[in-house]
Amino acid sequence: MRKLINAPADVVPDALRGLAAAHPSLRVDGASGTVMRADAPRAGKTALVSGGGSGHEPLHAGFVGHGMLDAACAGEVFTSPVPDQIIAATMAVNGGAGVLHIVKNYTGDVLNFRMAAELAEDEDIEVTSVVVDDDVAVEDSTYTAGRRGTGATLFVEKIAGALAEEGADLAAVAAVAREVNERSRSFGVALSPCTVPAAGEPTFELGEDEMELGIGIHGEPGRERVRAGTAAEIVDAALTAIDADLPVSGSELLVLVNGMGGTPLIEQYVAYAAAAEWLSGHGATVARPLVGPFVTSLEMAGCMISVCRLTPELTRLWDAPVETPALRWGR
Repeated sequence: MRKLINAPADVVPDALRGLAAAHPSLRVDGASGTVMRADAPRAGKTALVSGGGSGHEPLHAGFVGHGMLDAACAGEVFTSPVPDQIIAATMAVNGGAGVLHIVKNYTGDVLNFRMAAELAEDEDIEVTSVVVDDDVAVEDSTYTAGRRGTGATLFVEKIAGALAEEGADLAAVAAVAREVNERSRSFGVALSPCTVPAAGEPTFELGEDEMELGIGIHGEPGRERVRAGTAAEIVDAALTAIDADLPVSGSELLVLVNGMGGTPLIEQYVAYAAAAEWLSGHGATVARPLVGPFVTSLEMAGCMISVCRLTPELTRLWDAPVETPALRWGR
């Protein structure tokens, strides 16, 4: 294992120290593993809290800031944050208008956020939770009951964050988060495995001429393992699976071609070119594209494609100003 780390046990705290040093707009509590907006709490604002296991950067800490999250909880690598972390973040950013928990559908995350929400009740903090389950690859997986929450988490956090920034109440922010989730689908493909620092060995084995269709962001098995194909063939497999579940014809789409952590940007743009052509050929319009590594799996090679069927209101909220370490426009 060759990684740019000091010691496997220190990866997450060292990364949080670096995040704090690089972004003065954030307040990082290394003891609790939470990242907050420096100006939180903001009185009267619906607060957004998300989080999950580390190793998927910039998700979630990279999306803390104006127009997105108020706080993120960083669990150990590929491990859910614990309830104590989540309640600490919830209490730290609560401005009296309630807190929305945005939770990827993994069993550990769902249970721990649920426990934290119950603890928040004891503190008289109103909490509503929205579970993201956009991955069409499998109905149940190694770590989930139901679909996994993957790339569309970015869509939910950006659009709900924009509405909260405008002053909407908790019920309205939760409603738009659920709407984005319902209108979004994702599908991932792995070309190589990743290595969790504490384990020191690849999370799974993949032959030189193989790829995994429908991979999860922790290396969970997908639909099938097949001979590695071209970018066009990979994109066709992903979008065909998405289209079978959520037909795209006639839709204006928000499209994310997401690098899994070990794929160069040039290859991500090769994939985006194929995706744009595929979608155009199937009667869809790409209204808003996004290309880059946003929901990663350490150094895994491959990509994930996520789409959201937009409405004029969702487009407006996507375009609203945002200023975070990983997304920034309009300010």
